Amino acid sequence: MAKQQIEAKYTEDEVRTLDWLEHIRLRPGMYIGKTGDGSSMDDGIYILLKEVIDNCIDEYQMGYGKRVEISVTKEKVSARDYGRGIPLGKLVDCVSQINTGAKYDSKAFKKSVGLNGVGTKAVNALSVYFKAYAVREGQKKIAEFEAGKLTKDHKVEMTDEQNGTYIEFIPDKQIFKNYHYVHDYIEQMIQNYTYLNTGLTFVYNGNRYVSQKGLYDLLSRKKDVENLRYPIIHLVSDDIEIALSHTNQYGEEYYSFVNGQYTIQGGTHLQAFKEAIVKTVRDFYKKDYDTVDIREAICGAVSVRIQEPVFESQTKTKLGTDKLHGEEKTMKQFILEFLKEKLDNYLHKNPETADALQKRILQSERERKEIAGIKKLANERAKKANIHNKKLRDCKLHLTDLKQENRLLTTLFITEGDSASGSITKSRNPDLQAVFSLRGKPLNCFGLTKKIVYENEEFNLLQHALNIEDSIEDLRYNNIVVATDADVDGMHIRLLLLTFFMQFFPDLIRNNHVKILETPLFRVRNKQKTIYCYTEEEKQAAIEQIGTKAEITRFKGLGEISPEEFGEFINDNIKLSPVIEVEDKQMKHLLEYYMGKNTPQRQDFIIDNLRIEKDDVRELADVVEIEN
Repeated sequence: MAKQQIEAKYTEDEVRTLDWLEHIRLRPGMYIGKTGDGSSMDDGIYILLKEVIDNCIDEYQMGYGKRVEISVTKEKVSARDYGRGIPLGKLVDCVSQINTGAKYDSKAFKKSVGLNGVGTKAVNALSVYFKAYAVREGQKKIAEFEAGKLTKDHKVEMTDEQNGTYIEFIPDKQIFKNYHYVHDYIEQMIQNYTYLNTGLTFVYNGNRYVSQKGLYDLLSRKKDVENLRYPIIHLVSDDIEIALSHTNQYGEEYYSFVNGQYTIQGGTHLQAFKEAIVKTVRDFYKKDYDTVDIREAICGAVSVRIQEPVFESQTKTKLGTDKLHGEEKTMKQFILEFLKEKLDNYLHKNPETADALQKRILQSERERKEIAGIKKLANERAKKANIHNKKLRDCKLHLTDLKQENRLLTTLFITEGDSASGSITKSRNPDLQAVFSLRGKPLNCFGLTKKIVYENEEFNLLQHALNIEDSIEDLRYNNIVVATDADVDGMHIRLLLLTFFMQFFPDLIRNNHVKILETPLFRVRNKQKTIYCYTEEEKQAAIEQIGTKAEITRFKGLGEISPEEFGEFINDNIKLSPVIEVEDKQMKHLLEYYMGKNTPQRQDFIIDNLRIEKDDVRELADVVEIEN
């Protein structure tokens, strides 16, 4: 019966041909990736900004313009370069006609970031308001659009402005629901642009960013120099630049770029870089060191410039190019040849660095062998604990059965206690959302070694639930959401979990996998309306809106929110605060300050900021009066 109904609806009337504008607005994910709310650095609202900045970068790469000005407010975004400016007669076409641009001609844009003539048009189509103007040789042309459609085509006017292009847009809230900009993400994006375009100055919301030493500056900023085992190795040649060192931390840390584009998901160039490091190190020391020991605690960056790069998506976050355009060599050969010559020469000329690098490798080898036995016992314990029945309420569709795009939607909520995990379990999307229940407060692991990950039952089981006991590349869930109560105990558990991730699995934070679930603190309602409030200010506004007879509920624990209500906060209207990577110096200070032994600074902070409730004030006043 169902088959007949489907066949009956498949007629000429059901066959449609969409124009480019309709297609972008109907399928935005094909052009700008996720249409998230801005809590992830790869959400679409940042891709819109990136597409505009990429055009500014291309101008600089061609030798035009040394300054880019960017402004981002609550909704409006603007970018101004001082390049040649879009040809005035083609301004409207270049920002509104698909597959229109100069980058098809490799003479004009030989190693450009964007080559398919889509980027700015997608920004235009997905914006409720879009404005562009170009200045060339004393003349200025302005065009304005709404949702990709031209609304005002201004006549060319005379001006004394410098040559260049200006783009302004407001993302469409119908497509990017509840979006907000995390300025740390934008700052990080802009800083990466400076490292890849030395000498180009960015001004973002009044702050100036510029780099003179490229990837060396990137690692210098990201890492605490005192924590490096040897000075940063910085090697540059035609179309390739690398920087690397080793630290005392756990995990591997890489930053990869293609034609000035930050490839968050890596790709063929990053894989080739990793393999080339191992090959070069083994050959230099004439030792067959284990790959894990060579790359443990490494921090590295690689940037390549190639013609006609092939990316695995329109958002250009992962490079797919294998064989280099117009050449016989592959990406792997290109990078290996560079490192075999440059890195090998560097280590021969700098014996102290070579000695320090080898000592770090040997240390990693010792530590790996020390925990090998503990790890084996821990794995056996995890199996006996039957984690999938007792601790983990898994999602129905396992990652091996999911398509790549669905993997990005999987979430693990980490909760404390039966009531909280029960509420989330009943209200979650069982296909894509899983729940891990903690038993009490986890251990404060600050300053401890990785042995504790296997010796401590809670941490060991959590590691197995995430499927990261061997490598974080096997991560089972894209989003790891810490969901704790909005009270002192809940905040403490949150800090303990974040310390665990920062200490042993910083890559999870660095790659934007770890987030905090924001749940409402108050419910304000009457018989006609219910408003959930996340702050005291929102509560006061809700009371004014509903009236003084409103019923006000303070949610102190997740278990106090009914499963029916909880569904409102973990599905379509979920609010997630990202855990943002900070530089090593800040990380070290934060962990020591909050999770180290009771430091005088933390004691002073608590004393200076102690809030006493009114009843306690009265009691304190009575005590003072008696004592006096």
